[in-house]
Amino acid sequence: MQEALAACIGFLFREFNLHRIQAAYRIENTRSARLLARLGFEYIGVAREYLFIDGAWRDHALVALNNPGFDSAAFAATGPPSS
Repeated sequence: MQEALAACIGFLFREFNLHRIQAAYRIENTRSARLLARLGFEYIGVAREYLFIDGAWRDHALVALNNPGFDSAAFAATGPPSS
């Protein structure tokens, strides 16, 4: 999973010049927390009652990864990617 996500992150940062990627995971999911930390995601905070799962609203941890190679000049010239 780490290899696949690293490839996806590289692609999104390189091809779409994204400034930031954000992820959310259930707080008790330590495997997801460790994986995202290994990929460089930084903890932002908690989203209370974020998703309705298994009959209840569940809290999620929020993490983000900023693109160290973000090209702000290219972004200013072209704007966000179109869909």
